[in-house]
Amino acid sequence: MRSTPTILHLDMDAFFAAVEQASKPSLRGKPVVVGGLGPRGVVATASYEARVHGVHSAMAMAHARRLCPNAAYLVPRFGLYRKVSDTVMGLLGELSPLVEPLSLDEAFVDLDAGGVEEPPLLVAQRLRADIKAATGLTASVGLAASKLLAKIASERAKPDGVVLVEPGTERALLDPLPVRTLWGVGPATAEHLRRAGITTVAEVAHAGESELVRLLGKAHGASLYAMAAGLDDRPVVADREMKSVSVEDTFDVDLTDRARVRTEVARLADRCVQRLRGAGRSGRTVVIKVRRYDFSTLTRSETLRAPTDDPAVVRETAARLIEAVDTTGGVRLLGVGVAGLADFTQEDLFAQTAQEAEKAEQLLPAGEAAPEPVPEPVVARRWTPGQDVRHSEFGAGWVQGSGVGRVTVRFEEPGSVPGRVRTFAVEDPELSPAEPLPLVS
Repeated sequence: MRSTPTILHLDMDAFFAAVEQASKPSLRGKPVVVGGLGPRGVVATASYEARVHGVHSAMAMAHARRLCPNAAYLVPRFGLYRKVSDTVMGLLGELSPLVEPLSLDEAFVDLDAGGVEEPPLLVAQRLRADIKAATGLTASVGLAASKLLAKIASERAKPDGVVLVEPGTERALLDPLPVRTLWGVGPATAEHLRRAGITTVAEVAHAGESELVRLLGKAHGASLYAMAAGLDDRPVVADREMKSVSVEDTFDVDLTDRARVRTEVARLADRCVQRLRGAGRSGRTVVIKVRRYDFSTLTRSETLRAPTDDPAVVRETAARLIEAVDTTGGVRLLGVGVAGLADFTQEDLFAQTAQEAEKAEQLLPAGEAAPEPVPEPVVARRWTPGQDVRHSEFGAGWVQGSGVGRVTVRFEEPGSVPGRVRTFAVEDPELSPAEPLPLVS
């Protein structure tokens, strides 16, 4: 443990929703929800204006609409989010060579490695100002002597603030917090501890290491006790390559109902995609993990034709995999993961298809012509809420909604005043998809 608060944790505030509000002036100060808009869609991020109504990430989109029917519901624009993230990570890289990104909007920084001589609090304040100037967005920062405490501090700083944890004050910060605050404590572990009368971090520390080992096992119990005592010597690791993304849950009572198993797998698949999208990645291989009543553990996987971050695809693939597993004796643990990670998603599939067609043509025997392509059926143009568009007369805008052969567009740009709304036929030749405009010119 170091003696100075030189580990910085940065977390952008409601990142996806904040980017949408910054690029769409009419949405500033209003509830915005970003995620899948289909019948099985899941919330990726909600603005603070939507959160006051109870909307949060990983919630079913249908539930969010009931809680906050007047919010703007938008599809994610991951290409733009990645560009903004690159700008933020570049500013972090100016502080230190040791930057550990956790997702598009979150990272640790080791200020000691950068030789920064200014007080950490001053560094954090200047960093937030630089991010605001470069992106128009706000960020929250935690400063502490360990990664655990820096992350907890940034949560307490939200939104748009800084919290510094001076060495020696760790107990005052940790003791009143719920056990779920500690890494590795999910719903099942929290419930197990609750039944033992342990609900706060102070009670975890008071229980003692031997009791926690008895309750949770050697590795988990010892780790949890160290965290509750504020002990965390994990270093900031730069350029950590993410090989897979996964989530899992252990159940206090073995699952024997097949319908419940399917439901849990679907829920885990959605959580996995949320984590995958948060890291700005996609993947080709879906994996399930099953630990049965007798502690035997098995995995099943299926590799897709192309990388995806579509929750429906991951959910359906995981459902197929679990159907091939015998769970009649009971299931102690379920997990869903995605491996074979890539930096692109379905938006790149058209280019990939063209490349595959070109390769296939090269493999044809000499003198043999490629078969004539089968003409594709004519499909009406599809416009999705939040999509960037450009009109030959009215300029840049974004889709507010579409239906019954019409599409409604609000014409405005980042930095402009709220724009006017106009409606067109979905096939209007003067309206076309467009690339997102930068948030700051």
